[in-house]
Amino acid sequence: MQYTRETAINRLLESYRAYFNITMFEGEQYPLTAICEFFEHSEKYVISRQASLWAANCEEFVYLFNMEQLSCEEFERCRDFAWEDGQKRANIGPGHMYTYVTPIFICDSCREDAKAALRKSRLYKSFRFSLHGWIDFHTAVFEVEKGQITTNRSGKCVEKILKNVLFNQKKRRRFL
Repeated sequence: MQYTRETAINRLLESYRAYFNITMFEGEQYPLTAICEFFEHSEKYVISRQASLWAANCEEFVYLFNMEQLSCEEFERCRDFAWEDGQKRANIGPGHMYTYVTPIFICDSCREDAKAALRKSRLYKSFRFSLHGWIDFHTAVFEVEKGQITTNRSGKCVEKILKNVLFNQKKRRRFL
């Protein structure tokens, strides 16, 4: 299926809507379309909830950027914004397991220097020797004209999701 940037973003937002809290943006200083937030709390207890064995909080923040062409300077600017904003949104402390900060760039074309910078980007931070969890940076770019997805090393899981959502042509059943 041939996409435009808008149809690709709408399809991604439709798939994220079931599990993520979505905040839409327009006219900001960044080409940011939406921030999708996912929170999960898991715990195991014995007999009653007061006797908790363990608890883990997991978070993911997906930033959808929409632009004609992704340049290296624009990538670095948006990457730094997403990383800083993701760290502010993260709830670090006891019980925190991980936070993923995931900027996804939807663009018509991407310059080679931006792809190289995207592939090399590796941001990671642990808290109290990982006792209070960590933050990892996943990023991807979807070039609409080529139908090509490029990710950093940590973003391989994002590539699988994008391929499944954007290129899976099977009809999906919806249960109400």
